[in-house]
Amino acid sequence: MIETVIVVLHLLVAIGVVGLVLMQQGKGAEAGASFGSGASATVFGSQGSGTFLSRVTAVLATVFFLTSLGLAYYASHKADAAVEAGLPAPALQVEQQAPALIDEDVPVLEQDVAPLDVPDTVGEEVPPAVE
Repeated sequence: MIETVIVVLHLLVAIGVVGLVLMQQGKGAEAGASFGSGASATVFGSQGSGTFLSRVTAVLATVFFLTSLGLAYYASHKADAAVEAGLPAPALQVEQQAPALIDEDVPVLEQDVAPLDVPDTVGEEVPPAVE
């Protein structure tokens, strides 16, 4: 239950961080604002939205980091529980290939074998191709 809440919060915070980063202006945009492009008439005041969006982004990044640690904690405890239950450790699981079948391993019934109808053409000339 709590793991599901952490996963949902993690996803929402990740989307929020991406959105906030895309809304912020680059450092080059501040140079134009200093020459009187009307920065004092913005919603966030004369300083602009830079500090507000930067702080919200930092808070969301911190929450994202903490939810990442929480998910790692739950994943490690699930792995430990699986090992205690007798299952192999997830990091140590290796796919095993099926053994290759050898002709002697497969029984063949005599009535199932059809004779091959292959003409003996060794040493004979090959007829020319018809065009």
